[in-house]
Amino acid sequence: MSAEAKHYDVIRKPLITEKATMASESGAVVFEVAMSANKPAIKEAVETLFGVKVKAVNTTITKGKAKRFRGRPGRRRDVKKAYVTLEEGNTIDVTTGL
Repeated sequence: MSAEAKHYDVIRKPLITEKATMASESGAVVFEVAMSANKPAIKEAVETLFGVKVKAVNTTITKGKAKRFRGRPGRRRDVKKAYVTLEEGNTIDVTTGL
């Protein structure tokens, strides 16, 4: 497996929510990442894929809600998010896509 494919396995997709938009005003970008991804791996992946310098990485795990699917009880999947703070002068435009 190539190094770039490994980075795409770490970062699943950018998240565009109200909270993520508020974070982007302070130079942060929010990504959904693999549950097995750690902070150094996330930092390396973002720096390689987007060509920016990362200042800090904060992660959070959101537990999946219990919901009903077609009348049967089920559960949404757990999601790990990474709040990636970029160095001054670096930006990532997530609206254009990867």
